[in-house]
Amino acid sequence: MRASPLCLQALTHRSVGGTNYERLEFLGDALLGLIVAEWLYTTLPKASEGELSRVRASLVKRETLAEIARERALGDQLYLGQGELKSGGFRRDSILADVVEALIGAHYLVLGFSATQDFVRMLFGARFERLPSAESLKDPKTRLQERLQSSGLPLPVYVIVEATGEPHQQTFRVRCSLSGDKLAAEAVGGSRRKAEQASAEAMLSLLNEREGSKRVR
Repeated sequence: MRASPLCLQALTHRSVGGTNYERLEFLGDALLGLIVAEWLYTTLPKASEGELSRVRASLVKRETLAEIARERALGDQLYLGQGELKSGGFRRDSILADVVEALIGAHYLVLGFSATQDFVRMLFGARFERLPSAESLKDPKTRLQERLQSSGLPLPVYVIVEATGEPHQQTFRVRCSLSGDKLAAEAVGGSRRKAEQASAEAMLSLLNEREGSKRVR
């Protein structure tokens, strides 16, 4: 497989030329989603569709694939143009993740689906054996909303306190507050969504602290 022209193509960034990993990455992305979905469907027979989706998303996200690429030292094997080399493309999460998917696509074209399933399981290794719980993968806004709803409380309110920077690169400060409660939490993020998620996480921490102090009393 290492000597395959498709494998070399899977390691070649578009900055090098026309024959690069982009088409293989497209194929590998679809294959990865299918193989992981089938694995989870079989491994977690009692999980709901939403739970399966959250676990799958955690496994196939860019950060996870980039971690796998680093574990396999794929950054050292990349073919990059001079511009990408100088800017550290071999360390960039987006490129590393794309290469993993491209290699999956190349593996399929050379060796077929069954071998590709084995290849994916080898790449993910212990990650398939230590699956995170679906509950732990819920985003902070969802966890906060569910916590409040279970207590019969109103939903939180998110307000943009400040937005700074150029339109294409803004930073947002968001306040999360609870109706009828003096508790409020603020956080900063590179987008409104990220700032809201961070403020929800901060609010959950405040609620935990308050509940902990009540138990101590």
